[in-house]
Amino acid sequence: MFLVKTVETYRVNSEAEVDRIIEEAKKDGRFELIKYEAVKKNKKQKGEIIDEWIRLTLHKGFNEEAEPTSTIDVVYNVSPGAFPDPIDKNVDEDGGEW
Repeated sequence: MFLVKTVETYRVNSEAEVDRIIEEAKKDGRFELIKYEAVKKNKKQKGEIIDEWIRLTLHKGFNEEAEPTSTIDVVYNVSPGAFPDPIDKNVDEDGGEW
């Protein structure tokens, strides 16, 4: 099995951070940055903007589909707090096992 391409979407706080991420992706020799898109987004409540961010989408190419040359191991590292640890279904709320 060969990884051909990926599409990654990020929530970014500033245009400077978007520029930095794009430049890093262009210089990264592990893949080809095929294209990228940055779209300003906002969240409104009662007609008032309460949150703003930039959606950054990176399209990365790893192998030619017809003639792949390398295998790619995909690893996702999630920072603590982004997703809680799975609930251990064998431990009750008081920490006792059942």
